[in-house]
Amino acid sequence: MDARSPYRETAVRAAGPVRLVVLLYQQALEDLHRAHAALARTDIEGRTREINHALKVIGQLQGSLDLERGGVVARNLTRFYDMVRLRLVEAQITQSAEILEEQISVLALLLETWLEVERSTMPAMSATEPAASDGVRSFAGWRV
Repeated sequence: MDARSPYRETAVRAAGPVRLVVLLYQQALEDLHRAHAALARTDIEGRTREINHALKVIGQLQGSLDLERGGVVARNLTRFYDMVRLRLVEAQITQSAEILEEQISVLALLLETWLEVERSTMPAMSATEPAASDGVRSFAGWRV
């Protein structure tokens, strides 16, 4: 059991939509860094486990997009996530450190963007974010 799990559960329960996106990006990046390390030490099982988890996280990000309200941004993110998932499968099949590094770079760039969104909207969101009756909140095309 991971000692960080209770902390992460608490953080997720208290998080707003943008924070949840940030946490998912951070998790995907952690997974890919561990997959890269496993690849370097020829740990096939570890590499596979970490890439598979990263694929699940990317699937969660993609599945939370609200294509109806998110418009062009949501459609572009859908295509982006499709590409990331395809490249991660390719990295797994070809055992490519280069592809993993490429995907780490692109996800890190988007994480930085989401961190900036979080910094710029945090005070405004906490004061104006309505409580959702069905437990789903929406922000910039994301259903959370």
